Amino acid sequence: MADQREVSIVRRPGRTLSTDDGLGELLAAYHLRTEAEKGEPVADVGGLPERYRAEISDPRTAFVDDVVLVAVSGGTPVGCLVVTAPVDGRSEIKRLWTDPAFRGRGVASSLLRAALAHAAESGAGAVRLSVWKWRTGAIALYERFGFAVTESWDERDQLVCMERAL
Repeated sequence: MADQREVSIVRRPGRTLSTDDGLGELLAAYHLRTEAEKGEPVADVGGLPERYRAEISDPRTAFVDDVVLVAVSGGTPVGCLVVTAPVDGRSEIKRLWTDPAFRGRGVASSLLRAALAHAAESGAGAVRLSVWKWRTGAIALYERFGFAVTESWDERDQLVCMERAL
């Protein structure tokens, strides 16, 4: 049975990240699930594209200018989200993931609230994100938080781009 303890959100500047704080496992699960959903499943992290393996093995370098929010329950990381530093007045949310055993408990909502607060504190006027169109639950969550579909900035097929003002 999954742990029923309270979940807290920890803000970690990218330059302070460690490979042994549980973030790598969360990112690995995120990327492995995404590749499987795209119809390109791989057996393990070694089969992922290099850019994803780099995030998993060295998040400090991959997210050096960003802030990573980690949801923690009982000392165990159970979710994550990356918020980029503002560029042209916009921050971007990436890599939102909740351990499947902790879904339905508001972890993703807590991460999103913390991300929006951080982006506002950082001076961003808007936040954007992209999400695969088949992730309808995630899209509904983003819409509840005020995100709306916008013109795509990414050429990948089936990717929905969304944005909201702060």
